[in-house]
Amino acid sequence: MKPGTLYLIPVSLGASEKEGDTLAHIIPAQVKEITAGLAYFIAENAKSARAHLKEVAKTRELNRPIQQIRIAELNVRTGKESLPALLEPILAGEDGGLISEAGVPAVADPGADLVEMAHRAGIPVKPLVGPSSILLALMGSGLNGQSFAFNGYLPTNPTDRAKQIRAMENRSRQDRQTQIFIETPYRNQALLEALCDNCRGDTRVCVATDLTLPTESIETLSASQWKKRIAGKNMPDIQKKPSIFLLLAA
Repeated sequence: MKPGTLYLIPVSLGASEKEGDTLAHIIPAQVKEITAGLAYFIAENAKSARAHLKEVAKTRELNRPIQQIRIAELNVRTGKESLPALLEPILAGEDGGLISEAGVPAVADPGADLVEMAHRAGIPVKPLVGPSSILLALMGSGLNGQSFAFNGYLPTNPTDRAKQIRAMENRSRQDRQTQIFIETPYRNQALLEALCDNCRGDTRVCVATDLTLPTESIETLSASQWKKRIAGKNMPDIQKKPSIFLLLAA
């Protein structure tokens, strides 16, 4: 039997207070059409996935009522031994959609292992167009977009974190490469302070927060300029908000 297709479905990067089609400026119409036509999803969080489907349903009739749409969860707690079962409906010929908690699936996301398994099983994989906070931050930063590296989360231990910041700065200086990384939102302020303490004063640091939302903010300053702002109690409003951090050493 010919397998179905695994669609990698992007979602919004956060809630919006706009009325009507809140996805209109974020998710292309074709992506919403494909999403509305599916009856099986693999999602990082079923509740968030249902909320996204409700937004899609405002302008696109869903294949069936949300209560009848099957949503299987795949997150950091899902063991690799559970992945084959998630692909069984698709191997049986049904199309399915992979949805991340926010943004695009399989990038800084546990869905990458499922996509690898899909390829091994001969399942067609179709990535769809949508917002990637990592690329949006790079685009808006003014830093080097020709050579860049995504480093994921930095260590939570202050000593280890400082060591990695200095290592990234050295790599950035040597290769002229933008370094991109993220943090758990409630540690954003501590990370910015650590960057100021461990980077050279002329290293440029960008903080991109609430991308695609009305509260979006993208600021690029030197580490010394950030340090002055922090000392002057002029810290940007980033605490507990989804943020991407970037640096480029001089």
